[in-house]
Amino acid sequence: MKSNWKVIGETGLQFFGKMSASISHEIKNVMAIINENAGLLEDLSFMEAKGIPIDGERIRTITRRIQSQIQRGDRIIKNMNRFAHSADNPLRSLEIEDLFFLMEALSKRLAAMRGVTLKLTPPTETFVFHGNLFLLEHLLWQCLDFAMELVGPENTIEIGAIQREQNAKIRLTWPAGLIQDECEDFPTVREEALLLALKARLDVRYRDGEMLITLPLGEECK
Repeated sequence: MKSNWKVIGETGLQFFGKMSASISHEIKNVMAIINENAGLLEDLSFMEAKGIPIDGERIRTITRRIQSQIQRGDRIIKNMNRFAHSADNPLRSLEIEDLFFLMEALSKRLAAMRGVTLKLTPPTETFVFHGNLFLLEHLLWQCLDFAMELVGPENTIEIGAIQREQNAKIRLTWPAGLIQDECEDFPTVREEALLLALKARLDVRYRDGEMLITLPLGEECK
């Protein structure tokens, strides 16, 4: 069976757009906070010019806030750069743990908007995925997106992985017993296309609170 690249391409653009929009929103927030604090510094400079005593600690506090936001912005842009490179150079190697940290950074704001907490459990051993990284990021996001909609607000989704021979098993888990009914509409044609392209398998155990993505780690997954 051939992969449905039309579906992969169309939904991949939507995924890239959604993540880019979320990243740009975070950058905009950073710039707004920096601008606000720069305005406070300007007010203080006007006060100083008029001979009004200036609280040095207040200046230092504002400066620290600006520095903190610059560091936050730097982290956001670094993650944006890593994400962008996964699309322009998709056949890459990446440690599963690094993939988790990147996806958490990309998804945290979108999860918070739904009142869902993401928790990472880094693998106890190092193992590397070789293949189309962008497709894997897309698949993991679609699974996260579905799981967040499934569990609802004030719940936690844990992301972990184990290695079994030449396969990685990425696990999304939530409290057992939270979901009683199975969803017949998932995976959709979008996830099926991604799974086929990655030579991966998806198992959802609703009552056990577990979603399992099994994918090969060898060169054949390219």
